[in-house]
Amino acid sequence: MASHEGPRLIPAVGRAARRGARSAKRKLVPVLGGRTRTRVIVVLACVLALSSADTATVGSAAIELRRSLHISTFDIGLLVTVTAVVGAVFSLPFGALADRLRRTWLLGSAIVFWGLAMIWSATAGSFGELLGSRLALGGVTAVAGPVVASLVGDWFPGSERGQIYSYILTGELLGAGLGFAFTGEIAALSWRLAFVILAIPAFVVSWAVFQLPEPLRGGRGALAPEPGTRPWLAAQRTDADAQAQAQAQTQSAQAPPADDAAPEQRTDAQRLAIERGIRPDPVLVARADPRMGFFTAVRYVLSVRTNVVLIISGALGYYFLAGVQTFGVEFVSGKHGNGGQYHVTKFFANGLLIVVGVGAVVGVLVAGPLGDMLLRRGYLAGRVRVAAVAATVTVVMMIPALATHSVLTALPYLMLAGVGLAAQNPPIDAARLDIMPSWLWGRAEGVRTFVRTGAQALAPLIFGAVSDYIFGGGAQGLRWTFVVMLVPFALSAFYLFVAARRYPRDVATAAAAPPAPAAVLAGRVPPGPPSPALGRTPAPSTSPPGTPRPDGSGTRWIGGSGPRTAR
Repeated sequence: MASHEGPRLIPAVGRAARRGARSAKRKLVPVLGGRTRTRVIVVLACVLALSSADTATVGSAAIELRRSLHISTFDIGLLVTVTAVVGAVFSLPFGALADRLRRTWLLGSAIVFWGLAMIWSATAGSFGELLGSRLALGGVTAVAGPVVASLVGDWFPGSERGQIYSYILTGELLGAGLGFAFTGEIAALSWRLAFVILAIPAFVVSWAVFQLPEPLRGGRGALAPEPGTRPWLAAQRTDADAQAQAQAQTQSAQAPPADDAAPEQRTDAQRLAIERGIRPDPVLVARADPRMGFFTAVRYVLSVRTNVVLIISGALGYYFLAGVQTFGVEFVSGKHGNGGQYHVTKFFANGLLIVVGVGAVVGVLVAGPLGDMLLRRGYLAGRVRVAAVAATVTVVMMIPALATHSVLTALPYLMLAGVGLAAQNPPIDAARLDIMPSWLWGRAEGVRTFVRTGAQALAPLIFGAVSDYIFGGGAQGLRWTFVVMLVPFALSAFYLFVAARRYPRDVATAAAAPPAPAAVLAGRVPPGPPSPALGRTPAPSTSPPGTPRPDGSGTRWIGGSGPRTAR
């Protein structure tokens, strides 16, 4: 009897999986804006899920790796750190390639090599071979950050990029959860099998990436939502409001002349900055040149003050999250699984981390649309302020969670801290695209990925060193380590509020940057010195009397993809 149940079970599982996929597709397509947009969002989310699942799997398989390869805990940490460091270094050149080459082919090829590196990891017979495979893996994972950011900027309108990032980053969180729970359980049986199982979906995702169309650069080929879907209905409502406001304005004042730059190469925030007459930074405008070389581009990216704050703030968020992922279970339950801060078992501690993960998913899904809504209502720095409030919530909620020894008391605080910790990322990611010219998105994201990945690589080392050598180790050492690490996190929240004041001018600066010629976008023009014509000072605003002040205050803006008017 049992011998006949096995062959019957496999087709049943396959049919259930197909039914689940069809049901999910029916529910996602109206929400995400159509079949094409759904395919793009799901594929990009799967790309980030692969990377996060791999990192979580290595941590879950630590015991089995130590037993099989006779390595130490330091060696396990070295495997994770080496992958992150190599990924950080390679993110810079891959960011430059993302601005020059066909991005779907670049990303798809990298995922193929990622799958091959995972198979190499599964066949490693020594620590040296495993370390070599992780080096190769770090190199190919560096492609994801710059390419995904550049594709999001060109595939989706600026008014909804926060929400799009919410969906894509949810994939990153779910990948970490699957790597922690599913492949972690498989690793308890065989760590080699866990790596092989991760390699299989990599080839499927790479095939899906190769099937995606390459979008036009500069946001000129953004995917419009299909009629009848939720994003389409939202756009219709905002466009109707915008047209009504435009008609009311034309009755009392003559419309200002259109700008000579291509509007399709500007984000919604950049068009809003122009309409408000916000003055750009003349020094940065003079330096902006689509033909600039790699090192010149890096200097330009780091010269945009708001971008530096956003990079550091995002890196600190990932740094703190990496520390929680590495030492969270030990902090909650102790080294022997029945002690720690809350005196619970390791099984209960894992469940507690899952609850925090659920809070993180909620934060990601809420923050992106919230930042988009504030932008549509005319709050130009709304996305940055959402991230600042989220960072503040994380710090405030972590204090009582670290002070109490009751798990029931700490649970709501930890969940809200997870909400705030993850909620920063979608609005920050969308805001960064608004303060950079479109022809610089790949290299700018490469710089951001370099800093973020470096912070993630250093987090386990710094957290462990501070806990052991400064605070004496154990649950109390980790407790005070988390308290100390909240200080730079609190500073990042403060500087995000400061950056919100500078953000409108940096948006206006990106809007005033020259558009890239078609040859440069196609990668046929080599980098060269800045053109003398690019050093001109932007023309003064020709807006009629009563338009907003240059600092962008005092007005609100309405609209989606249609006309924008101030009120």
